Amino acid sequence: AIARVYADKLQQRWGQSIIVDAKPGASGIIAADAVAKAAPDGHTVMVTLPLTHINNAILQPKLPYDPVKDFEPISQLALGGPMLVARADAPYSNLQEFVVFAKQKKNLTYGTWGSGSAAHLMGELLKRQTGVALIHVPYKAEAAAHNDLFGGQLDFAWANPATARAQAQGGRMKVLGIASSARVSALPDVKTFAEQGFAGFDLDSWIGVYAPAKTPAPVLQKWNEALREITRMPEVREKLAGFGFEPLGNTAAQFKASYAADYPRVAELIKAAGVTLD
Repeated sequence: AIARVYADKLQQRWGQSIIVDAKPGASGIIAADAVAKAAPDGHTVMVTLPLTHINNAILQPKLPYDPVKDFEPISQLALGGPMLVARADAPYSNLQEFVVFAKQKKNLTYGTWGSGSAAHLMGELLKRQTGVALIHVPYKAEAAAHNDLFGGQLDFAWANPATARAQAQGGRMKVLGIASSARVSALPDVKTFAEQGFAGFDLDSWIGVYAPAKTPAPVLQKWNEALREITRMPEVREKLAGFGFEPLGNTAAQFKASYAADYPRVAELIKAAGVTLD
C-alpha cells in the first residue's frame, strides 16, 4: 500500500508508468533477489523492511545475493514496528494478560510473514523473556497468517501497523502492543512493549527503498530527491500516518548509517532470542 502511494506520486512527477510488483515469500528474499539481478539503470527498485533485510543477511548462510554489496540504499520512507495482534474475541487485551493466558494454556501458535522476519525475531524474543511456550508458524505473507488467525487455526499473530489498524477498525482484531521505540500516531492508544514492562523490543522497522548495485550516482540522487520531496507532502504524510507509520524520508548517507547501527543490534537480538530458520 505504501509503495503504491509513492508510485502514484512518482508517475505524476516523471510522467512514466510506475508498476508495483509484489513478490511475497521467503521473508523478502524472492523480491530482493529479483532487484539484485535487475539492470542498474534506475528502472527497478525495491521497497522493503530493512530490518527483514538485515535478518536475512544474518540468518541465511547462502543467500542468492549479497545484502550489502548488491544494493544501493536510497532512502528510508517511514518507520513503525510489528504489532502483536489477536482475534477480537481473545480473552486478553494487553501483554500482561496475554502472558498469563499463555502460561496457563501453553504451546500457543503464532503466525508471521516468514522465518527470519522481524515478527519472527520479536516472537522468539517474547518467548525467551516470558518463558511461555510459543510455536512459530511462518507464512508467505501476513494476509495468509491472518486468515488462519480469524479461522481459529492460530492463537495470535503479528501484523504491520497498516493491517493492524484496518482490522482493528473493522472489529476483527485487537492490538496488544507495538514492538517499536515509540507509539504511532494512527494507533495512539496502543502501548509499546517497553511501556508494558517488556524491554528489548525497541528496534524500529523501517520502510526503505534500495536500487541494484552499480546504479549511477546521478540516478540514485534523482530517486532520493523525489522520494524525500514526496515524503514531505502533507497528503502523503497523512496516508503514512493512516497506515500506522511515522514519515521519515532521509538521505542515502543517513540510511547507510542507520543500517550500520541496526546490524549489530539485530545480530545480538537474534542470538539472545535463539532465532533459527528451522
